[in-house]
Amino acid sequence: MKVLCVGGAGKQGRNAAWHLAKNPAVSTVGIADRDEMRLKEVAEWIGGDKIRTHAQDLLDRSATEGLLREYDVALNTLPNRRVSYRVIQMAIETGTNLVDILEEYHRRPDPYEMEGLEIPAGMSVAEFGESLHEQAMEKGVTILDGMGFAPGLTNVTLGEGLRKLDGAEAAVARCGGIPNAECASSHPLSYMITWAFGHVLREYMLMTEVLKDGKRIEVPALTEYERFRFDRLGLDHELECAITPGMPSFMYTRAELKECHEKTVRWPGHYEGIRCLKECGLLETEPLRVGDVKVAPRDVTEAAVTPRMQPCEDERDACVMWNTARGTKDGRPARVEYYMWEEADNEVGISAMSRVTAFPAAISTVMLGRGDIKEKGIVAPEDGIAGPLYAEMLEELNKDGIAIREEVHTD
Repeated sequence: MKVLCVGGAGKQGRNAAWHLAKNPAVSTVGIADRDEMRLKEVAEWIGGDKIRTHAQDLLDRSATEGLLREYDVALNTLPNRRVSYRVIQMAIETGTNLVDILEEYHRRPDPYEMEGLEIPAGMSVAEFGESLHEQAMEKGVTILDGMGFAPGLTNVTLGEGLRKLDGAEAAVARCGGIPNAECASSHPLSYMITWAFGHVLREYMLMTEVLKDGKRIEVPALTEYERFRFDRLGLDHELECAITPGMPSFMYTRAELKECHEKTVRWPGHYEGIRCLKECGLLETEPLRVGDVKVAPRDVTEAAVTPRMQPCEDERDACVMWNTARGTKDGRPARVEYYMWEEADNEVGISAMSRVTAFPAAISTVMLGRGDIKEKGIVAPEDGIAGPLYAEMLEELNKDGIAIREEVHTD
């Protein structure tokens, strides 16, 4: 199997390529990105004879479509909406099945802060997303969408939990990337940067769609604040969480639900600091005039804070997940819960965030390349990874040392 990793020189791309190169079912791993020097560094880091590098502008339609045709399946790890959607369009045009890790449901693109996403004239954002789905269906192409950590593992586990219930009522994901307990206090806001920090700040500012009382409504990010204890897997930590954009596909794939939302997990005190920044206007994107220049407050905040939130040598990040599917089982109220606490592998040099984002993406790319995911069009993780593929996903993650604990409770 020949796999193309688009954006493979980035944080998630390089680690997905590393994981793919270890898989005996994969004969070639192509890494496509603009930066030739970074591509060389990634190839040297991974090693072996499976890696092929492709230095090119991914917006060059002719070149990128030609590259897609050389491979059996693709993994899109680009965080930028403009380029990510363009790559998806090219994959559909070339008949290339593709896994994408972007944190939204491409069939219903996020209408806020679209990062230059190009919508055809006369189309709404929703119409554009639906047109991508219809084109993929016509071409017989599968786009496994939002397949990383969150969305991704959150969707896959909650999808499994809902299937275990006779009647499904609620799906709530609590997940996030944080410094591990030993180094949390050494960073501002008790936070460590493990992925695009601009996207983190963006998610704190958006209106987000949730299901409440069976109705689809918009609420501001950081509502429904909650403190909780994570006392599973041999740990006992007090944490906090609040609603942020996440799992948008569930609004459409599980319309029977009465409640559905995602909450991002942080160490206690983090959200108090974020609310202070918001109230002071330091996370706004509208430029302000400062002397002779105009500058967006969020850009200044990001530039000032980012160096202070980078992991120091030997520090580890952690990714935590506690998901709850609620409903009925055998006529009684029931819930199915999923727990995960994963830390960085400093020996190999892969963060916890990359382990739980890039590895599931790589595993599902191999499944897609084998032809095991039959659905066509834009497919959400909760629909694509089910049944035997769900069991295989957990088995493969276990091989990587990533354990997900399931608990079924009947009240």
